Amino acid sequence: MDRQIGIASGALALVVLYSTIILCVALSPWFSWEANALSDFGHTYRSNVAPIFNFGLLLTGALMTVYSLLALVEYAKKTAYFLIFSGFSLQLVATFNETFGRLHYYVSVLLFLSLLVVSLAFTIEKKSWLGLIVLLGAIGWGTYFAGIFEWGVAVPETISALSVTPWYLSALLKAARPRASSAGH
Repeated sequence: MDRQIGIASGALALVVLYSTIILCVALSPWFSWEANALSDFGHTYRSNVAPIFNFGLLLTGALMTVYSLLALVEYAKKTAYFLIFSGFSLQLVATFNETFGRLHYYVSVLLFLSLLVVSLAFTIEKKSWLGLIVLLGAIGWGTYFAGIFEWGVAVPETISALSVTPWYLSALLKAARPRASSAGH
C-alpha cells in the first residue's frame, strides 16, 4: 500500500507541477517568455497567481519526497536520496519566493544544480542515457547567460524541468512494476 501511495505521489507531482505552470501562464497576461522567469509567478506583491504558483511548488516538492521515500528508493536508492533533496530545494524556491530577492536567487540556483546532480546520479546508478537529457537544460542555461538568444529566464527553467521528465517518468514506470513475489511461484 505504501508503495502504491509513493507511485501515485510521483505521478501526481508531475501533474501538479506542469498544470500549475500552465494555469499560471494562462491567468497571467503580463507574463512573457522573452522577459520573465517562472518565479515571477510567485512574487507575492506583483503576481496575481502567487498563491497558486507557490503552493504548486510546495506540493510538488512534497509529492516528490513521498515518491522517493515510498517507491523510488526500492528501484534507485541513491537517486531517491538526491530527489528528496531536489524536492526540498523546490519547496525552498516557493518558500523564499521572488520577494526574498537574493535569497530566492540562491535557492533557485540550488534547485537547478540539484536537478543536474539527481539526473546524473540516475544515469550512473541505472546506467541509463535518459539522465543525460538534463544536459539540454545546461545548454539552455549556457545560451541564456551567453546572450545567444533573447529569451527570459523562464525558457532555460522550462528546458531544465522538461529535460528531467524523461528519466523521472522512466523511473516512475519501473518503480511501479509489480515486484517479484518472494513466495516463489
